[in-house]
Amino acid sequence: MSSGEYVLKTQGLTKTFYKTDVVDDVNIEIQKGDIYGFIGKNGAGKTTTIKMIVGLSEPTKGKVQLFGNDNLNKGHLKLGTVIEYPALYPYMSAKENLETQRRLLGIEDKNRINEILTTVGLEDAGRKKAKNFSLGMKQRLAIGLALMGDPEFLFLDEPTNGLDPTGIKEIRNLILKLNKEKKITVLISSHILGELSKIANRYGVINKGKLVKQFHTSELDELIKRKVKLRVNNPEKTYELLSKELNINNYETSEDGTIFISDENVNTGKINSLLAENDIIIESISKESKDLEEYFISLMESKGGDQDV
Repeated sequence: MSSGEYVLKTQGLTKTFYKTDVVDDVNIEIQKGDIYGFIGKNGAGKTTTIKMIVGLSEPTKGKVQLFGNDNLNKGHLKLGTVIEYPALYPYMSAKENLETQRRLLGIEDKNRINEILTTVGLEDAGRKKAKNFSLGMKQRLAIGLALMGDPEFLFLDEPTNGLDPTGIKEIRNLILKLNKEKKITVLISSHILGELSKIANRYGVINKGKLVKQFHTSELDELIKRKVKLRVNNPEKTYELLSKELNINNYETSEDGTIFISDENVNTGKINSLLAENDIIIESISKESKDLEEYFISLMESKGGDQDV
């Protein structure tokens, strides 16, 4: 859960290639304890943004602040990253890969290797060569390498890309475990909102290099909540009856007069009876929820600037 303490703030983050802004004035804020879902279509600017934050690419302009500090060298020491494809030594075993990482980072505690293998669920595959791993196992080993330095903030770039449902679930459970048990803040990028919605508590949506929206999971919960969709011949009289007789005031109306009642527990039978008794013709009444991917597409088509909820 968020603590109110910011581990990341970017201000006007921009990257220009050949006079084109591939990342344009991006302002991200992530609090300690967040699982931040960074969502956008392929080529939207997710990976480039992450590379600038973690120090693998220099911003054309803009500012990155980590853990409330402008000294990025110190901040980068607290990060763990898995960007694009798992960077493993294929002819080394899982243990040998982790041992190499331990030595590179100058970590003295050799017990870290077995601890990490257990954390990522590879304790029974430590002697197996990485080239013989499934893609899901490779991703978990890559996350293990990122954990060697005991990071406070983990960046995962499309970690479920190409995985089967079992592999996706394993990665999802691992991220939740790291966040809950190890108190690690996570930024995870994806182009699939439905998958991120199962783990993230805050979201940032990037499209064509621009951050078009930031929002909290409560907004998404409200979005996918089932609503009553009602079409009648007399909307104005219907509003009055719903409010006066059934105490229903939480509704919206679309341009074509369709009424959406937000209370998913509302009794549609009572609405039917009430409107029929008052000579209002019900053209249709149903319960439905908005599709997450439709919502994602609508955000991609949005022209709004970044927003924070």
